[in-house]
Amino acid sequence: MSMSTVEPGSRLADRFRLEDRVSESNGVTLWKAIDEILARPVAVHTFSPEFDRVQEVVTAARAASRLTDPRLTQVFDAAHEDDTAYVVSEWVSGDSLADLITAGGLEPERGAALVAEAAEALAHAHESGLTHLQLTPARLLWTSSGTVKLLGLAVDAAIVGLTSDDPARDDAEGLGRLLYAALTGHWPSDEDTGLPSAPLDDDKVCTPRQVTAGVPGYLDAITCRALLPESRRGLAPLSTPAQMAEALAEVPRPSPVPVGPVPPAVLQSEAPDTLSSRSSTMPPMAMTTMTNAGVPPRTSSGTLSRVLVTALVIMIMLAVGIGAWTVGRSIGNSPVATPAPTVAPTATLKPVVVKPVGAVGFDPLGDDQEENPQFSSNAIDGKPSTEWHTTSYNSADFGRLKEGVGLILDMNQPVSISDVMVTLADTPGASVQLKVGNSATLSALKTVAEVKNVSGTVTLTPGKPVTGQYVLIWFTRLPPHEGRYRGTIYDVIVHSPGSA
Repeated sequence: MSMSTVEPGSRLADRFRLEDRVSESNGVTLWKAIDEILARPVAVHTFSPEFDRVQEVVTAARAASRLTDPRLTQVFDAAHEDDTAYVVSEWVSGDSLADLITAGGLEPERGAALVAEAAEALAHAHESGLTHLQLTPARLLWTSSGTVKLLGLAVDAAIVGLTSDDPARDDAEGLGRLLYAALTGHWPSDEDTGLPSAPLDDDKVCTPRQVTAGVPGYLDAITCRALLPESRRGLAPLSTPAQMAEALAEVPRPSPVPVGPVPPAVLQSEAPDTLSSRSSTMPPMAMTTMTNAGVPPRTSSGTLSRVLVTALVIMIMLAVGIGAWTVGRSIGNSPVATPAPTVAPTATLKPVVVKPVGAVGFDPLGDDQEENPQFSSNAIDGKPSTEWHTTSYNSADFGRLKEGVGLILDMNQPVSISDVMVTLADTPGASVQLKVGNSATLSALKTVAEVKNVSGTVTLTPGKPVTGQYVLIWFTRLPPHEGRYRGTIYDVIVHSPGSA
């Protein structure tokens, strides 16, 4: 059979019967077919006579057929003989990542779990020298049987003739794009995937947390490390699928819906409707106790039983008499109890945000008395994508040149400070003090809070009420950054106690 005569009903290798044409583009046709020997649906690619990369596709398919990871599409057959060429692979039914997003979106960690499975599968493929290079939301599926499947390994790239000088980097970025889409519902490139393009901030792709509220910080950081170097916050890039898989290893994986608990047995002594309303709020232990109580105790008979009953009555009478005599004496000797006065609850003060009028990089122990002042306003502009940072130093203790550097805020007038929230870089290792005072000099600013070896968003809370016009976030130790050490502040929020 020549490639030009392939049509519905045709049989390939005396086994695969073509049934439905799924798609056709640039000389490649995708069919849904039937494996007549095993009586199962399969996917079949056939090629027109004008398609000039048949051998590359068949070679890629044969290489992919040797992989056994169940999350990768299994290739069953690939041939190029005379005028006939085809690739047969498993038929996968389910919802693609694009389908799940357009149907209403995903919970962040569920979407990340799908990408984590794809990253692990792709890491295994790279170990065998195979790459994808064509990762899109349509190629990642949540199957109807409740598993993850990544379609098109090696074959998709061969069909379009795509190669790469750094396939590990390209596939890691592809995984980063899938993660971005799963977290935001947007696609961070010009490629047409059916999803809206990612929004931009100053011509740069916004981070997931800038686009969608509720994205966990660690997933935002992983996306930036794989895809957005300008938003990486000093973290090392993720440049291989294996590194992506490791970064996403702690994400809870998708699982089938659990079977519900077995309902408790119906009590015969109660009407079904009454039992239903009671059991819906009653804990299991209460139901067990109630079931046992519904069984009447076994009664005794005969002389022994009557003797025991008589003895029990005498013991009860003695106990009642002794108890009455004891209560009488207690009443005569005990003072009258006076109820404790009711204390009205103290009203909780709701903190309010106090906006500083300015910020300055503060380096009173350095030669120029300043520390990157051109970036200072970035820490109070309310944008998590902008930041102020210190100079890079050769060691965490500033190369032993000084005791610290920081960012000082001018509140315009003395204000009461309840706490200060500071968003730092995600790399641990920073030690930070909060200093407050009424003069912008180091000696006049008093340390009121301190945290050590921290990262991300931290809250500096004074141990007692404090008031001042100037608020200093003072680094006493710096975290690592690109082979050196640097302190970074993305955002600062000052809270005052406010009013009830």
